[in-house]
Amino acid sequence: MIFTTAYIVLGTLLGAQALLNSNLNYQSPSRRQEHAILSIDIPLVERRAWKRNPEEYALDELNFTHGIASGDPWPESIILWTRIAPTGESDKKQQGDVPLYYHDTQPYIDADPHPICLEWSVFKSNNGTAAKEAVAKDTTFPTSDIDFTVKSPLGKTKTAYREDDHLDKISLAVFSCSNYPKGYFNAYGNAARRQNHDHVVHLGGYIYENADPTGERGHKPPHVLLSLHNYRTRHNQYKTDPDLQLLSKDWAWIPTWDDHEIANNSYRDGYSNLDTTEVSFLNDGPRISVDQRKMNAVRAYFEWMPIRQVDLDDNLQIWRNFKMGDLFDLIILDTRYYDRSIADGKESNDYIDLIRYDAGRSIMGSRQENWFFRQLSESQDRGAVWRVVGNQVMFSHRIEDASGQMAGDDWNAYTRSRNRTLKHIYDKEINNNIFLAGDSHQNWVADLTWTGKKPYDPDSGDGSVDGRVERGRVKHTNLTFNTETNEWKVIGFEKMYL
Repeated sequence: MIFTTAYIVLGTLLGAQALLNSNLNYQSPSRRQEHAILSIDIPLVERRAWKRNPEEYALDELNFTHGIASGDPWPESIILWTRIAPTGESDKKQQGDVPLYYHDTQPYIDADPHPICLEWSVFKSNNGTAAKEAVAKDTTFPTSDIDFTVKSPLGKTKTAYREDDHLDKISLAVFSCSNYPKGYFNAYGNAARRQNHDHVVHLGGYIYENADPTGERGHKPPHVLLSLHNYRTRHNQYKTDPDLQLLSKDWAWIPTWDDHEIANNSYRDGYSNLDTTEVSFLNDGPRISVDQRKMNAVRAYFEWMPIRQVDLDDNLQIWRNFKMGDLFDLIILDTRYYDRSIADGKESNDYIDLIRYDAGRSIMGSRQENWFFRQLSESQDRGAVWRVVGNQVMFSHRIEDASGQMAGDDWNAYTRSRNRTLKHIYDKEINNNIFLAGDSHQNWVADLTWTGKKPYDPDSGDGSVDGRVERGRVKHTNLTFNTETNEWKVIGFEKMYL
């Protein structure tokens, strides 16, 4: 176990465009439109001004606005994250040509005349306290939107075990679907105070992109997210929650995104409320395309989350594997954005019913699918006892009601993707598999079976390939809170349609 702490020196980045716009020296000799080309390019002047701005923030103006965090633990390294600035507001500056799904910070540092300098140190644990000598330390610079203060809180984190370490137990705290306006994040705080887990896994829905501006925890900005500044501001708001900060401060997170990090019911080429047609672009955006909205959200996500870029040639890849000793592999997927075929949407619900069995449909795309199968096989070959798959949506075959209707936004809408996965598992005789999922806002437990293809006894569990997590009758429970009566109620069903 290691402890982390961070220190700040100074820094700033000021905007000049408002002042330049009011300066007559930069305007055309004539106010008439036909002479506008004789004026000076103010954005260009502003960019030049970044390099020679003489003003700096004073140390007492800077604060750690969003605590500290760590994530993506490997045996030899871990991601450290924090933010320091004079304000909690996000930077609105967005200009210039950048690579697709770009989230590099160096060009912003180079453009800043006074970048904020962060000193960080890492200490080994010594019976629950930090040792005196640092095992690692360095100086780094954030961007104008990822900031730091005079002295951060002291946090602790934990790197992953080596893959050949023998382990009998690892505890994971698993979360999903954290909607800020709907209530306090007590679940985060309770997990932090109990201190009985090794790592935190978040399966997506870390933020919600909808409006919902009312109440004491109303969303900021108070409208649906579309621009880069919108997404930055929403991440900014969520990370002010004290329970989230508490859980982030002392445990390494392993996150993935679900639909709401960008938009509801997302897939490769659209969302439930925005698609690639001109009509949708003009009316639903408005005038922000599916691709640009995704690029904005991805940039903000990588800025605000303690997560690695695992492939330097692919800025959108978020799928990755964590080898937790010889006990299990934690395989994190992206079944939302990378290469997912069309899902439920504003105009596509009936269409999904017609194509859900098509062989060409995929919930993750060919590249990720083949990588996933290799991870399952390599995990078994190296002798790991379990394979834990963290993905966004429910894997099990599920009928939503007695009418036989199936969902159009989980693996049930991508039947051939699920069949290819199950075929690989059964053909390679890969047992002890657990699929984790969020998204549905309900609690489900089910045996992992190939319905209609392989024999399965629902009473004994024989025929499943999930390692017998739970025997007997499958039960679905949903814990709900009535805001009018202030009462909790557990809704249970004696039968789940599988």
